[in-house]
Amino acid sequence: MLREILERSRAAGLPEIAVAPFDGLHLEVLVRALNPRKVIEIGALGGYSGVCILRGLPEDGVLHTFELKREHAAVAIESYARSGFASRAHIHVGPALENLRQLESEGPFDLVFIDADKPGYPDYLAWAEKNLRIGGVVLGDNAFGWGGVADEKSHDASTLALQKFDERLARGGVFRSTMLPTAEGLAMGVKVREP
Repeated sequence: MLREILERSRAAGLPEIAVAPFDGLHLEVLVRALNPRKVIEIGALGGYSGVCILRGLPEDGVLHTFELKREHAAVAIESYARSGFASRAHIHVGPALENLRQLESEGPFDLVFIDADKPGYPDYLAWAEKNLRIGGVVLGDNAFGWGGVADEKSHDASTLALQKFDERLARGGVFRSTMLPTAEGLAMGVKVREP
């Protein structure tokens, strides 16, 4: 099923930036361990990571996933339908921060997974700080920035945003956090206090 999602995404011309298969397994296992009911995913792409999350959710668990591009969202919607999760996957198309604000009344949420535009990571983390429950978890993919976050002289906007995200997650006082050493780095924080 997951291989088919990648193949269909490739055929539709989506960029080949979905989480790697092993990282997808990490997502499913973490979700199974956390047992969340209300999950936010920022960055749906073709639905690969969303299906991994949905596989780990309990029967009453719901995924709200956000995708900027309509053509990507169409592939994701098909992925959720083909995998039997259409009724529990709610896709929101357009700028994530705008759409996230419209969903705040349904919080607090149990889990936020961030894997979208890197310059947006600090703002997505700020949203998670306010809208996760105490004990809720934030996950940020690509937190190593392909090695760039260790470059203190970088001027790349994506790298600088990831550095800011990692620093705020580690030292902002809202989360107790760690870094899971996946190929691209998966930052993980448990909310321990309100901002």
